[in-house]
Amino acid sequence: MYLPPHFADVSPEAAAETIRRAPLACVVAQTADGLVANHLPLHLSSDGTLIGHVALANDLHRQLGDGQEVLAVFRRDDAYVSPRFYPSKAETHRVVPTWNYEVVHVHGRIAFQHDDKAKRAAVGMLTRDAETRLNGRDAWRMADAPADFIAQRLSQIVALRIVPGRVIAKAKLSQNRDRRDAQGVATGLRGSGHAQMADRIEARLTSGD
Repeated sequence: MYLPPHFADVSPEAAAETIRRAPLACVVAQTADGLVANHLPLHLSSDGTLIGHVALANDLHRQLGDGQEVLAVFRRDDAYVSPRFYPSKAETHRVVPTWNYEVVHVHGRIAFQHDDKAKRAAVGMLTRDAETRLNGRDAWRMADAPADFIAQRLSQIVALRIVPGRVIAKAKLSQNRDRRDAQGVATGLRGSGHAQMADRIEARLTSGD
């Protein structure tokens, strides 16, 4: 990934937050059939391991051997930045469109698990993450469904773990613009429906990063 220094200053905590906020990863791997990409929600454990599962019918667990390197790409918000967002446009017109975004690339080694305990753990953690964010105290739990139904569904998946080796994070949030233009971008993004990204740009301006 192309990573200019001004977009690379992302703390491990911020990278982890991106993964938690945008858990649907694009997992890319080299196979005998060429490159393959699968879109999989992944749970970030406390030790940095990524945990998830694939369908039993998905050939990925047959195409890859345990320990093979994969790349998991997590993408948080992205937004088009119009030249009209920049106050400097009215003075110089020396501006062009761009795109702001936040991504994390996790390079790691994958392993698959076929035992019931690992599969239950993967589904349980992913469900807890998503349900807690969405429904809070009313979160759905695996125990809410009939045991035989859950067992049948677990028989149709394979658990996986990705142990990270290298993590690269990029936050392109108008750091290359002066303070006035960066604030203009935040205002423009807020008006175009990207309030969360606008908040993060303004937080950087407030902190002086």
